[in-house]
Amino acid sequence: MLASSKMLLQSSVRNLRGICSSSVRLSDNLFVHRDTPEDNPSIPFEFTEENKKRVQAILNIYPEGHKRGAMIPLLDLAQRQHGWLPISAMHKVAEVLGLPNMRVYEVATFYTMFMRKPTGTYHVQVCTTTPCWLRGSDEIMDACKKKLGINAGETTKDGKFTISEVECLGACVNAPMIAVNDDYYEDLTAKDTEEILDDLKKGKVPRPGPKNGRFASEPVGELT
Repeated sequence: MLASSKMLLQSSVRNLRGICSSSVRLSDNLFVHRDTPEDNPSIPFEFTEENKKRVQAILNIYPEGHKRGAMIPLLDLAQRQHGWLPISAMHKVAEVLGLPNMRVYEVATFYTMFMRKPTGTYHVQVCTTTPCWLRGSDEIMDACKKKLGINAGETTKDGKFTISEVECLGACVNAPMIAVNDDYYEDLTAKDTEEILDDLKKGKVPRPGPKNGRFASEPVGELT
């Protein structure tokens, strides 16, 4: 009887987390900068020669007086080059746009897609918003934790994998799903998730998309 009550309580707590959690639960990580050996303004950041051309191409999209609209694309470019977004990269973007550093901080700390600390080669983002949660995202998260031996917000010792709990990634019709870097893996089971991670460990690139036989987001059964 006691064991059953304990299991029911644990289930209720997990369900409450699924309903009430938000993308700012780790707010200290998102909003506060503290200098560390790997992230401080004294570490220089410069775009590569190839990315300097991309910077100019991005800026050319925006008319004079509206160059600050390029901030998010430039931050994304810096993150793709470095693997995550250190404060010196933010300063470089501010310099390119001729803006105060604070304007860039405001954007970089608002959007959770910008990683403010070193991130693994494979960034495993588990959506836990309501549609995915109703379809079993807790089991998907548990499979990731078990297979990689880390919790959400942590990186494996070899630097290959980081797990993040994220808000809606816009693939609700294919819930539950995860994103690994830029690739979406959808209609998942715990077993599917383990197989994806096993392939990544072996250096293989699993085929993105639904894992239940669907081509895209068509109905699972017959047309209505």
